[in-house]
Amino acid sequence: MSQHQATPQSIGVVITTYNSPAWLAKVLTGYENQSNKDFRVIIADDGSTDETRQLIERFRDRGILTIDHVWHEDDGFRKCQILNKAIRETSCDYLIFTDGDCIPEPGFIATHRRLAEPGHFLSGGYIKLTMPVSEKITDDDIRSGVIFEPDWLVANGQPKSHKLWKLSPSKGFRKLLNAVTPAAASWNGMNSSTWTRDLIAVNGFNEDMQYGGLDRELGERLWNYGHKSKQIRYSTVCLHLDHARGYSKPEIWEKNRAIRKAVKEQKTWWAENGIEKSRPDSAGA
Repeated sequence: MSQHQATPQSIGVVITTYNSPAWLAKVLTGYENQSNKDFRVIIADDGSTDETRQLIERFRDRGILTIDHVWHEDDGFRKCQILNKAIRETSCDYLIFTDGDCIPEPGFIATHRRLAEPGHFLSGGYIKLTMPVSEKITDDDIRSGVIFEPDWLVANGQPKSHKLWKLSPSKGFRKLLNAVTPAAASWNGMNSSTWTRDLIAVNGFNEDMQYGGLDRELGERLWNYGHKSKQIRYSTVCLHLDHARGYSKPEIWEKNRAIRKAVKEQKTWWAENGIEKSRPDSAGA
């Protein structure tokens, strides 16, 4: 891999969404509240109705965020396709991937920018909130940052657990937890980032994948490509708002598992059905 600049010049945060404007509004408020303002919001919209478009327009009109709305028609679960469209169309050289139900900590962008490193992807953390807490969070709560205090979450119905250690005010403690966690630094769709050029080099997301493991599969191909991953699950987190998962089906999980098994065994890094539909001569398995 050739040498490139060590720090991102332009960061885009790719936020996937599908007909959840109430949750997306909370998430965009979180991005308005970032300590580092130098980034673009890229909404990868898997076919939402006009209500989502109108919400995005309202946020654009507020003038705080620069927003690109990448949309395609609703034709079932096509998350990989809309993510590839976002990658193909962006001019940002570094991309953070998250979901439209994940409220970022105020230092979220700044942390990804600071820890970005050539030849690496970052694997961040998240905390799944209960539905009562998800519904209680207001825009003012997001702006004040109170939702990132464990005591506030517990007082509002979040179970007390070691998972809240991710919100420790101690940077040293968080760094220690990154070093000792048994969790693999895998690619997760709620909080991961890497260089746009490297996503293009592996041909982006595999469009044969549907719900269940599609993010992990991308990370596994990046590893096969020679990428290393950095564990930052305690360095910066987002709060995952609760929702139903109507698209989770056992037969799709089965198919996705088979794809990932083949990627592992064959050390594949190029997605045949990815951004490009024909394979360049230079791409190998």
